[in-house]
Amino acid sequence: MSTEVKVPVLGESITEATVGEWLKQPGEAVAADEPICSLETDKVAIDVNAPSAGVMGEHLVAEGDNVEVGALIATIEEGSGSSPKPAAKSQSAPAPSPAPSPSPAPASAPEPTVEAGEEGGDAVVLSPAVRRAVLEHGIDPAKVKGTGKDGRLTKEDVLAAAKAKKDASASSTSAPAPAAASAPGRNVERVKMTRLRQTIAKRLKSAQDTAALLTTFNDVDMTAVMETRAKYKDMFAKKHDVRLGFMGFFTKAACLALKDVPSVNAQLEGDEILYHDYVDVSVAVSAPNGLVVPVLRDADKKSFAQIEQDIADFGSRAKDGTLTMEDMKGGTFTISNGGVFGSLMSTPIINPPQSAVLGLHRIEERPVAINGKVEIRPMMYIALSYDHRLIDGREAVTALKIIKEAIEDPTRLLIDL
Repeated sequence: MSTEVKVPVLGESITEATVGEWLKQPGEAVAADEPICSLETDKVAIDVNAPSAGVMGEHLVAEGDNVEVGALIATIEEGSGSSPKPAAKSQSAPAPSPAPSPSPAPASAPEPTVEAGEEGGDAVVLSPAVRRAVLEHGIDPAKVKGTGKDGRLTKEDVLAAAKAKKDASASSTSAPAPAAASAPGRNVERVKMTRLRQTIAKRLKSAQDTAALLTTFNDVDMTAVMETRAKYKDMFAKKHDVRLGFMGFFTKAACLALKDVPSVNAQLEGDEILYHDYVDVSVAVSAPNGLVVPVLRDADKKSFAQIEQDIADFGSRAKDGTLTMEDMKGGTFTISNGGVFGSLMSTPIINPPQSAVLGLHRIEERPVAINGKVEIRPMMYIALSYDHRLIDGREAVTALKIIKEAIEDPTRLLIDL
């Protein structure tokens, strides 16, 4: 007797996914609720768990195939099956050309032990993104120290280990190649875009084609916020077990602006405007497979500590690939911090159906005029991109000015000015 494995419900409005990786091969033993396959959706990677214990049956779809919700993808047969043999086979993976991206070029390598280290011990639990990186780079996860939540292995940990392995291999080369040797070829590799990357591309292009995008800029003197943070960060961390960052200040400042200028927190739906009496802030987070925007719900009602805790949790789960569809559902306004990558200035693109996005950038010391004198201050450029169909220039400039003034005088955040 066999049990059918079907594509589960993936979330609101999502009807299709791509088979990312089979985690169990035919004939291998499977425990109930054990992940057997990972699916890539428009937003996140999702594990498909075994509905019952038994033996992995036939794969009815291949990696890279598109499957619809409810589709039959495999079967689980009765029996005990066999345990997978670590490093018993080699697996080749496509090798993208080196580029400035979160993922260095993978290389063909023997399949590593992903269940346990060479000396046994507890199983190493890997997310789909981490598992894929481990296989691509031939890294034994049991030999890599995890820096994620609860010591969990992240993709960055795997990439760092792969780089160290590559550097060690390069340094062990005994002599340079003879002068007569031919120069390395100029290769081009064609790699299929992940479903997440395809969705990002479609949504951003759709935003440019549909909305009347315009960006207004301002600069912010970060002195007051930096002094406040320096004074209270240790007490804050001790009391709330989370770091006091800049995002809490900007989220609070944005909430003030959105309350005063409601059109910036609104959205168009046909020939109607939807005004929200709440603020759900989408926080742009860099994940191994692309940009994701989990939502900080009711941000206007949350304390600094709650905001910082939620953002820290989003960042950790984005690295681990454990964000859910519910985490990214909705949102009325977006904050994107390109400053963490060193960006000086940018024109962020709105996240449809939202009508505005706040772009933050790096802090740098610049000479500014203060009371008739030139002083060196820590300054940041901030940008507000908005849909001009709904938001007038006066409203956009006003909203950004409110954010600037709240950051330069954080007392406003306490007395709602």
